[in-house]
Amino acid sequence: MNYVLKRLSYSLLAIGGAVTLVFFILYWLPGDPAELVAGQEASASTVERVRLQLGTNRPIGQQFVAYLAGLAHGDLGRSFTTKEPVLDRLLAQLSATLGLTLGATLVMVLGGLTLGVTSAVYHRRWVDHLIAGLTLGLTSTPPFWLGILLILTFSVVLHWLPSIGNGSLAQLVLPATSLGLVASGSLARMIRGAILDVRREPFVLTLRAKGLTGRAILLGHVLRNALIPAVTLVGILFGELLAGVAVAETLFARQGLGRLVVEAIGQKDIPMIQGAILFASVFYVIINLLVDLSYARIDPRLRG
Repeated sequence: MNYVLKRLSYSLLAIGGAVTLVFFILYWLPGDPAELVAGQEASASTVERVRLQLGTNRPIGQQFVAYLAGLAHGDLGRSFTTKEPVLDRLLAQLSATLGLTLGATLVMVLGGLTLGVTSAVYHRRWVDHLIAGLTLGLTSTPPFWLGILLILTFSVVLHWLPSIGNGSLAQLVLPATSLGLVASGSLARMIRGAILDVRREPFVLTLRAKGLTGRAILLGHVLRNALIPAVTLVGILFGELLAGVAVAETLFARQGLGRLVVEAIGQKDIPMIQGAILFASVFYVIINLLVDLSYARIDPRLRG
């Protein structure tokens, strides 16, 4: 229980730090949101009236206190451009982004686990060398380039899968694959290295002396001990997937938080940017909290 409370407190501090950092960075960026909302032809009096409506005429300290007070009541403010509640807009886009991120994570884990274990089993054989070249290529490939290649192959040439839009599982396959495959290369290399390191441990020789088969040792002992560094990397790569969502949603013409952030940045819609980054920070912290808790499940010695 102490382990869980400690990790939970760290997670809350991380979210608070992200909220504070994003707030001040956005308000220190050049440009006046009131001028963007009022329009280029607006007079000085109109711009000042818009500043009063938006609340950006107040000192930044007062704005920050008001923002925290709103967060405490579940109010993320209203969009500078559309005037709609930020929370409502984000919740409307949440399912699309969450589905894409989870789909990409599934591709990453399945691909990384399969390639990594296979490469370790066939260590220094032609299969190992082939997978090493494949994983190196995946880690060196930009997701948008792989996405374009998938669109050309499976949508334009073969007509197997749709390349744009939301709403169906088929429309999720290409963007999730473009993100997940790139991340799976790093995961596969980590899993391979971890398995090879564990196989050199003395307890593996003891298990072989007792007559256990190589498959039983791998699945029952080696793989379990090799999971901790791999699980750590999954948490890190999840953050990269969240960052890549904006590119995938733009490339595949999908709705979602990433595309919403891109539009909000162009309009300097500060409340919308803050809300979207807050959502992303919460998801990232939750995943890393689950990763930390999984350590105790994998290795009971870490519970103390």
